[in-house]
Amino acid sequence: MTSLETALESLKIEDIPVDDIDFSDLEKEYQVSDDGVNFDNFLVVDGAPVAPESKVPVLQKVLTKLFSQAGKVLDMQIPVENGKTKGHLFIEMDSINAAREAIKQFNGKKLDAKHRLLVNSMNDMEKYGSDDFSTEFEEPTVPDFAPTDFLRSWLQNKDGRDQFVLQKGDMTRVFWNRLAHQPDPVCEARKNWSNHIVKFSPKGTYLLSFHDQGVTSWGGPNFERLKRFYHPGVSRLDVSPTEKYLVTFSMTPLQPDENTPFGPESQGHQICVWDLATGYLLKTFGIPPNAKLEWPLIRFSYDDKYCGRLGPNALALYEIENNFQLLDGKIHKVEGIQDFSFAPKGVQLVYNKRKSDPTTLLAYWTPETNNQSCKAFLMTLPNKRIVKTVNLVQVSNVSIHWQDQADFICFQVDRHSKSKKTFFTNLEICKLNESEIPVEKIEMKDRVLALAFEPKGDRFVTISKMDNGGIDENPMYPKNFIKFFAPEKKDKDKDLDVLPDTLKWKLVKTVDQQYSNCISWSPAGRFVAVCAIVNGKDIKKASLDFYDFDYTGEKTLNEVKDVKASLQAVAHIDNQFFTDLEWDTSGRFLAAWSSYAKHKLENGYTVYNCCGEAVRKEIVDQFTNFVWRPRPESLLSNADKKKARKNLKQWSVKFEEQDAMESDSALRDLILKRRAELSQWVAYREQSKERLESEDHYTIFDNFVQDKSDESQYVTVEEVKEEILEETQEEVESFE
Repeated sequence: MTSLETALESLKIEDIPVDDIDFSDLEKEYQVSDDGVNFDNFLVVDGAPVAPESKVPVLQKVLTKLFSQAGKVLDMQIPVENGKTKGHLFIEMDSINAAREAIKQFNGKKLDAKHRLLVNSMNDMEKYGSDDFSTEFEEPTVPDFAPTDFLRSWLQNKDGRDQFVLQKGDMTRVFWNRLAHQPDPVCEARKNWSNHIVKFSPKGTYLLSFHDQGVTSWGGPNFERLKRFYHPGVSRLDVSPTEKYLVTFSMTPLQPDENTPFGPESQGHQICVWDLATGYLLKTFGIPPNAKLEWPLIRFSYDDKYCGRLGPNALALYEIENNFQLLDGKIHKVEGIQDFSFAPKGVQLVYNKRKSDPTTLLAYWTPETNNQSCKAFLMTLPNKRIVKTVNLVQVSNVSIHWQDQADFICFQVDRHSKSKKTFFTNLEICKLNESEIPVEKIEMKDRVLALAFEPKGDRFVTISKMDNGGIDENPMYPKNFIKFFAPEKKDKDKDLDVLPDTLKWKLVKTVDQQYSNCISWSPAGRFVAVCAIVNGKDIKKASLDFYDFDYTGEKTLNEVKDVKASLQAVAHIDNQFFTDLEWDTSGRFLAAWSSYAKHKLENGYTVYNCCGEAVRKEIVDQFTNFVWRPRPESLLSNADKKKARKNLKQWSVKFEEQDAMESDSALRDLILKRRAELSQWVAYREQSKERLESEDHYTIFDNFVQDKSDESQYVTVEEVKEEILEETQEEVESFE
């Protein structure tokens, strides 16, 4: 052995210094490029059947057909060992979205009783299978409890006043309503409080604002910030009926990362559902392909137990309390479904003997096909039982209108003639509280443009126009009809003391030649405002008409007498520029305003009472929005409400005095002075009574009985004296 061989034999690999050696040329030559390769396209599927090698083509064909429902399958590799498949396989999809859809659809899917697929992306397998990934449980950090002020403090106002929000330019401010007087500010005016209009939750607990990063909730006496909901580019929001959940929507798909509350399963989704009280993200949804983007995209039942969303030929219904799991674990397949709507209240169906347990009802409709007619359905939840089917023919569209107490539902059926050149409307009204849910059909010769039921009532108003196929359409000529409907009166059967027939509606009055395009009922019922608001198209000036359905005067507009209505027009306002209007919760005041975002003339707002009298009008430069703060439903029982109505005259004296004090400062001082003098007199009289009883044993007689046997001894004198103490005129604005 030579000396060189001896030296090489004694040399050890670990003794060779390699830190100073340049391997850049070798690394460049043998580097594996990942350009054009995205491992998010690749799926690892476990739980597949273990089959003989001869069955591989059949197994591959079945699985390719299955995964093709999520997208195009480019390649599928099924490993084989010892003549059998190993129970797992690798799939390459044509896109990241297709791979994510496959994970969403087929992860956990049962092939049969013995096989359940487990689908993961290649990157997730590498991430979670790495030695650096910790598998030990780490308890999540619970944020400290942050106390808030009383969120319904505005309900404790001693005068029972309502709040409203005014927005102009980039300024937003909340005020107390003081009728004709300058409104009192609730908090300071805030600049850039919201990028868009603000919105209250249904019961008025939260005020919600829009921002580039998402939505913020505000509440308490001074509207302090409560929670932030991160959703970049948010453009729409909705709050569930019980104020438990917030839904936000953005046209920009979500891109989850470590700094966002979204997980990998939210990739590409555009809808988020949040817990409104805690701010936690509960669920995200994507937009189904070819879906109708009609807001709200997520709709809730009246008690927030269920929610649903519309998809192509399907209705997805979720149990919210069960972590948004699909009802019965599957999508409700409905071929051609066009629209659906939850009942606004629980319905007490006649067949349901448990009267304390109202039913959640849902309505939807499907169009005509070659094999079946157009149909409208009423379905109960959670058992998905169809309790009513209404068959319809020659239908172009169906609109769903609920009465707010869910006593009735109206399917507005827009039908076409055989030539399909003209359209007209039928109203199919289902009476939900009667046996077998009878349907009242009202045939109309014109096409209904708007319909609205009276709150807590059974009357309704429609706006319609005669369709002549588009011939001689002149936008300068008013062609709309306002029609008022009410139930007919029926005499009780003298022997059986029952109503001889079910509820039927009659046309009370038709007002023609109108531009009207909007119906707005007072939340208290009875009064309705029918208006033509500026829409930037064919209506450049607004008009507003107030109608009273229970007019107490002698002359009415009724064209029929045997109906539960006494209709009269109580006010007409013309030559305005209103773009929006809204009633306050009490139903006493209607706010109509001209938004700078929609119209540039006479921007500002006007508050009317229910009789159409202007209570307050204010012109505000760059005015954009007016929002009444809602109130929760009254806690008074029907007996308490009846008692209040019975003693209304007694209470009205106190309210009239308060109104008088607010209307005139001099009169206010006079009333306060008289109250103070009366208090002093009562105190003096009590002191004198105690002194006389203790010193002279003399009892003061508090009651004086008037002798009315001879009324000629008494003369009634009435004297009215009016005096103007002070009169000033001042023009002020709400924003300082």
